Amino acid sequence: MSNDCRLYLITPAVIENPFQWLPVWEQALDGGDIACVQIRLKNLDDDALCRAIDVLRPPAQKRGIAVLLNDRPDLAFETGCDGVHIGQEDGTYEAARKAVGDGIVGITCHDSRHLAMEAGEKGADYVAFGAFFPTDTKEAKFHADTDLLRWWSQLFTVPSVAIGGITIDNCRPLVEAGADFLAVSAGVWKHAEGPAAAVKAFNKVMSGG
Repeated sequence: MSNDCRLYLITPAVIENPFQWLPVWEQALDGGDIACVQIRLKNLDDDALCRAIDVLRPPAQKRGIAVLLNDRPDLAFETGCDGVHIGQEDGTYEAARKAVGDGIVGITCHDSRHLAMEAGEKGADYVAFGAFFPTDTKEAKFHADTDLLRWWSQLFTVPSVAIGGITIDNCRPLVEAGADFLAVSAGVWKHAEGPAAAVKAFNKVMSGG
């Protein structure tokens, strides 16, 4: 198994004080290989969200990690992020592409082959499948399985992201099924030994360890 699968780190939904939380963020970023991070903060007004992005974005980009913003193509461009992740209810691919230009646009495709093929044809930079496991982060209405990842990886070149309740203990089948990225939130932030140890452990599994 080659180390083609990489980590896609999602922020906690709530960060009370991004500046105070910065050391935890940087520990995670220094824990091992991370392909990209998604800033997914809930229930903030635009000003508070922009301030949080200004704190969290630079340390990631300084380390060569792409920074995506969840749901907000308009703010992604304004705040210097590298792209955006949109769900099926977050506006169209076309609008997101117009907002971020050459930036990254990733699309949630749930458990749907049809949605994924549609997204790939339009030009999405990745398709996200899930949820693979129960998750505390959000109510999962869709449940994907490893057959979907296997099918996608064999037929298409657009990268796939597996998401939903992924932990160090359950991620190996997703890697073996051909996921290009594992999107992880609680699996890193709630890890018993801390986020840096979690990132390191995920990398070990993804490299076949």
